[in-house]
Amino acid sequence: MHATIPALPQGMHHLMQSGLRTGELNGELEGLLDRAGGRILASGMATLIKAGFGFLICEGLNDDKAEKAQAFFEENFVMRDPNAEGGIRYYQGQFLIRTKKPEDDMNVYIRFCPDPDDLYMPTLTGHRLNPAAIVSTEAVSETEADQLEGDPDKVDLIIRFKDVKAILGLMERPDADVVQLLLENLVQITGNFGHMFKFGAIGKSAQTTLTGSD
Repeated sequence: MHATIPALPQGMHHLMQSGLRTGELNGELEGLLDRAGGRILASGMATLIKAGFGFLICEGLNDDKAEKAQAFFEENFVMRDPNAEGGIRYYQGQFLIRTKKPEDDMNVYIRFCPDPDDLYMPTLTGHRLNPAAIVSTEAVSETEADQLEGDPDKVDLIIRFKDVKAILGLMERPDADVVQLLLENLVQITGNFGHMFKFGAIGKSAQTTLTGSD
């Protein structure tokens, strides 16, 4: 059973780690997450995930970096669809990460490729990927999260941790898989499970890309 369940925690971990590697976020943020309350933790997670994708997608000034960025984008977000305009569409999964304790006020709303028209920026020689348009992340209030959770058009998958402590513990054990967390009653997942597999695959791809960039 373990082999069939994606390493969703690893996906979150690798995306946040890539955010810490941007050079724009220093150790103060990582230390802040270690002792954060729910609202601060949500803001930190949203910032790290957003910055992580910016780091992975940024084409840089050399051909090798541009090729890696394009390959990462195509592998994870480009979907061939003969019924779509131009024969392709983009992965637009929507995730809500929160805890079971309303008093935690820990809610992160994640949307992939929210506006496909913004995915590429025009340049003098053609176009290039827009790192800021790959993912939208936002720390939202409990009321906003409740409203999002009740709207199937806004959220595909809800990842609900036991509490803030469970999320902080996850950062220290990125190799834990979903089965382990379910058995330990540390996480509850509801919604379209196909998106759970996709999220895990994106995280794995991020790990591979980061390893190859060293």
